[in-house]
Amino acid sequence: MMVQPSSWVESGIQLSAVRNLYLFKFTPELQSRLDQLTEKKKADMLSSIEEAELTGILELDRIFTLINAKIIAQS
Repeated sequence: MMVQPSSWVESGIQLSAVRNLYLFKFTPELQSRLDQLTEKKKADMLSSIEEAELTGILELDRIFTLINAKIIAQS
């Protein structure tokens, strides 16, 4: 099970200017949530709902990594 990455499009994403490029990044709130969930996973304390949330955030992170790499490569 996974929380759909698209559920954070409205509130968890920002564009950041980096050397005249605009790259996708998490908002501070979503980054903080990712950090919290990661720490709970390391401690083996995630609920199934939190596991689904973490899986969705990590998928969104992989998507952003790919998109940002393409933006950088095309510049």
